[in-house]
Amino acid sequence: MNPQDFWNQRYNEDDYAYGVAPNAFIADQLTGLPKGSILFPAEGEGRNAVFAANLGWNSFAFDQSSSGKVKALALAENLNVSIDYEVCNALDYQAPHPMDAVAFCYFHTPESVLDSIYHHLFDMLRKGGVLLIEGFSEKNLGLGSGGPQDLSMLFTETKISKLLKGFSKIEVWEEHIVLNEGKYHQGEAWVVRAIAEK
Repeated sequence: MNPQDFWNQRYNEDDYAYGVAPNAFIADQLTGLPKGSILFPAEGEGRNAVFAANLGWNSFAFDQSSSGKVKALALAENLNVSIDYEVCNALDYQAPHPMDAVAFCYFHTPESVLDSIYHHLFDMLRKGGVLLIEGFSEKNLGLGSGGPQDLSMLFTETKISKLLKGFSKIEVWEEHIVLNEGKYHQGEAWVVRAIAEK
């Protein structure tokens, strides 16, 4: 099954695959930042973009899943906010203007395209803009709490630090957490988190 069909199938379920509440790390960081425009790559069913819009951000998002967009727009309508959501591949996405923040939440790609995809999206962040990343660590392999079961698609502090070369005020760390995000992110997990300024 190709990735697009996989995600369309997952997001076709009645329930929200990863819940409707935002990711805890993303929510915590956004609450303390001045509001502006923010991009959520591979945003799925919209939980983070809708949360940001509810805080007063101008939320932009994309995903390759059309069923993810349907769920995201339904969630936004339910909370009386609007988000700008496109269905496309990461390398085809173009933000309408420079973003004040870009937030990657569990956006795992094959290692061969990681640099090209992430740097394409980094280019959409304005100078001085804030970058947020949370993804599964290599230590999460086999834990059963979610994420790719392919070591090459998981993160290390070193891998993220290399991606962020050229950014300033970089913080990258690994953390052991307990996930409670819908059906597919449950239980003990190891994640890598990062905050950086362009």
